[in-house]
Amino acid sequence: RRGLLGGPLDDAIGYSLPFTTAAVVMAQLFVAMPFLVLTVEAALRSLDPAGEEVARTLGASSWHVLWRVTLPAIRPAVVSGLVLTWARALGEFGATITFAGSFPGTTRTVPLTTYLALEQDPERAVLLSLVLVAVSFAVLVGLRDRWIGAALGGRS
Repeated sequence: RRGLLGGPLDDAIGYSLPFTTAAVVMAQLFVAMPFLVLTVEAALRSLDPAGEEVARTLGASSWHVLWRVTLPAIRPAVVSGLVLTWARALGEFGATITFAGSFPGTTRTVPLTTYLALEQDPERAVLLSLVLVAVSFAVLVGLRDRWIGAALGGRS
């Protein structure tokens, strides 16, 4: 709270980040974002620059090349990276409890609730775990057609 940046921020604008909902989001992004970055980086490295060069020689601006050539080409990687990031954030425990705490209604996430329930009500912990598995499964089923279409070379 009163660290190198926390103290001056609190003094200057009266804002304290630790133990808030924003702290939960930041902790989860900090831990999970590398999954997106690495996936997109690999896609960009393997992207054939010929398509971008052709667009530039035809007079397309840098923004037009980005939006009409590059992003559509790496779209499957972006979607995969977002799914991996979401899955990692969904199960985040350590950084969340360290930076945001575990306050009911404010910073308590499902993994934290599951952990706490394990001590007092194991049946509830199992139920919460099954909810996480069901949500993850529903997302995978929802994305199944997109992945199958991409694997077959089609557009979904």
